[in-house]
Amino acid sequence: MPVDIEAKVIRNTRLSSDYNVIALAAPEIAAAVAPGQFVMVKPGRCGDPLLRRPFSVFEILRDNGRVSGLTLLSKRVGVTTRMLLDAVEGDVVSCLGPLGKPFGPVDPPAEAWMVAGGVGLAPFATLTEALVERGTSTTLFYGARSGRELFYLDWFASRGVRLVLTTEDGSTGERGRVTVPLERELQNADGNVMVYGCGPEPMLEAVAHVSAKYGRRCQVSVERVMGCGMGGCYSCVIPLREHGGHHYVRSCLAGPVFEGADVVWE
Repeated sequence: MPVDIEAKVIRNTRLSSDYNVIALAAPEIAAAVAPGQFVMVKPGRCGDPLLRRPFSVFEILRDNGRVSGLTLLSKRVGVTTRMLLDAVEGDVVSCLGPLGKPFGPVDPPAEAWMVAGGVGLAPFATLTEALVERGTSTTLFYGARSGRELFYLDWFASRGVRLVLTTEDGSTGERGRVTVPLERELQNADGNVMVYGCGPEPMLEAVAHVSAKYGRRCQVSVERVMGCGMGGCYSCVIPLREHGGHHYVRSCLAGPVFEGADVVWE
């Protein structure tokens, strides 16, 4: 069951002028998080913003082996993310979670290929930890506008994750979209590969299509606007295939992780 707590800010690390990682003292939530689940967050105690906003849990924090909190990877785009960027140690953030359907990690000899676009990197830290525990060979295809927006590369590399990087300006890795090297490697892949995607929905659609093209299963974490995170507001519905047609489900409850082949991409 999700819990609702007033979490104190432990630290706030700025990665750039727009990106940050904020650490929250929320052990009750962090101890129950599965890879790909999210929290609904509202910083401060005033009325603006009125509603909470969803964030994938990034890291699980531990102190001498005990779970002590969690982090969120954020990019400044609106009121909530600006407040998270400016938060200081001791500030309070309302945090509800864990919420949503998680990723399903695979075991060897299957391989895991994670595909991240921008802040879509967020759910892959917890997924990586789950895959490392299983001994699953893991690759991260990670794309951004420039090399300045590729974060935590050492964190993933130190855990044995193979990195395939792309940038729109060609400043780091291959120039172009992250789905280009993904398709190239899927075309030549041997054995069982599970593809995981998180990022802008046009990217997720491309990931789902290229995975299906080469007969690979794909799990995608969609980024829909959510007003409550618990199924009450119906603001996050997404169409899924059913009996030759489609039906709508609430991504906060049925997702945010779906089989890529099940989603009706609009």
